[in-house]
Amino acid sequence: MMRLRLLLVSLVSVPLFAQSGSAPTLAAKPPMGWNSWNWFAGKVTDKDIRQAADLIVSSGMKDAGYNYVNIDDTWEGQRDANGVLHTNEKFPDMKALADYVHSKGLKLGIYSSPGPKTCAGFEGSYQHEQQDADLYASWGIDYLKYDLCGFRKIMDQEAPNDKAKQNQMMRDAYEKMHQAIVKTGRPMVYSLCQYGWDSVWQWGPEVGANLWRTTGDINPTFERMAFIGRAQAGLSKYAAPGHWNDPDMLEVGNGKLSLDENRVHMGMWAMLASPLLAGNNLSQLTPEVTAVLTNREVIAIDQDPLGKQAERIYVEGPIEIWARPLADGSRALAIFNFGEDDNYMRGISLHLKEAGADNGWHAHDVWTDKDLGPIMDNTNFTLKRHASVLLRLSR
Repeated sequence: MMRLRLLLVSLVSVPLFAQSGSAPTLAAKPPMGWNSWNWFAGKVTDKDIRQAADLIVSSGMKDAGYNYVNIDDTWEGQRDANGVLHTNEKFPDMKALADYVHSKGLKLGIYSSPGPKTCAGFEGSYQHEQQDADLYASWGIDYLKYDLCGFRKIMDQEAPNDKAKQNQMMRDAYEKMHQAIVKTGRPMVYSLCQYGWDSVWQWGPEVGANLWRTTGDINPTFERMAFIGRAQAGLSKYAAPGHWNDPDMLEVGNGKLSLDENRVHMGMWAMLASPLLAGNNLSQLTPEVTAVLTNREVIAIDQDPLGKQAERIYVEGPIEIWARPLADGSRALAIFNFGEDDNYMRGISLHLKEAGADNGWHAHDVWTDKDLGPIMDNTNFTLKRHASVLLRLSR
C-alpha cells in the first residue's frame, strides 16, 4: 500500500518538476533572489518589496541571475465569512504588487504555514490549502515558502509522544499544499521550511518540494554560517535539478561579516548548489557586498546545470576542502579556514584525486580572477582566519 501511495505521489508531482524526457521545467537550477525576513522581519511593506525589485534591477543583481522577490511572514490579514484570506494594511493590493514585480522582469514569492497560524502569529493555510493556493495563483505568485511553525502544535495535540505519526502528519500537510498548487495550474516553486526534521531530504521530492531547509535558522554571524555550511556534508546525493538542499538564506552584507567571511559564506553556498536568496538591505549595498553577491564565476558554480552538490573531501581541524564536478568536465574546489589562526594551511595536500582532478590541471582562482596555471597536489596556500580559496580546475 505504501509503495502504491508513493507511486501516485510521484506521478502527480510530475507537472511541478518536469516534462517526460526533458529537464525539469521549474527550479532546474537553485533558485536565486531576495527574501524580506533577514533584514525587515515583521516590518516589511508593499513599498519595501517594490523598492527591493527596483534595486535588484539597478544594482545588477537581476543581470547576475537573481529573479525572485520573496515576501516572508506578516503580510497576512484576516479571512472573510467565506474563508478568503485578505492582506493586511501593509499590502493593500497584492495583485498590483505582483504586476509591478513582473513588470521588472522578476518573480514574486510569498509565505504561509500548514498550521492555523504562522511563526509570527498571522493567518496560516490550515484547512484552507486549496483556497489559498487559488488566491496565490490569482495574484500571480511564483514561489511559496511553506513554514511548519504553526502546524507543530497540531502535531503535538493529535499525536503526543508519537514521533512516527507526527512525521507522517507533517508529510501529509506538505503534500496537501503541493496538490493544491498543482490544481491551480500555475507553476510555483515550492519551498519547504521545516528545519531538516525527519531527514526531509529523503522525502521532499515525494511531496513536490523544489527545495527544503536542512537546518535551523541562520543569523548574521560567521559562527552560525560556518556551522550550517559544514553540517551539509553527506547530503550531496539528495540534490539534483528540480530539488535542492536549502541551508537557509544568505546573510552576505548583514551583521559585521568581513569581506573574507562574506566570501566564505557565498563560496560555501555556491559549492553546495544552494538556493541563493539574499537577505540584506538592498538600499545600503556597498560595492564590496555587491561584488560578492554578483560574482559571475561563483554564481556559475552554484548554477552549474549538472546540479551536483559538493562534498567534503578533507578535514583537519578548522581546515576543510570541498569539491564538486561541473557540467563541462571541470571541477570546483574550495578550501576554507573556519578557525582563528591567520597562517594556517601550509603543507596540506589539495587532495586533487579525491576532487576528480590530477596534477597538472589548470587552476583559476575565482575570487581574484587570476589564472594560476598548472596546479600540483602539493601547491601551497596560506589562509587567514575565516578565509577561503575557490578554484576552478580544468584539464
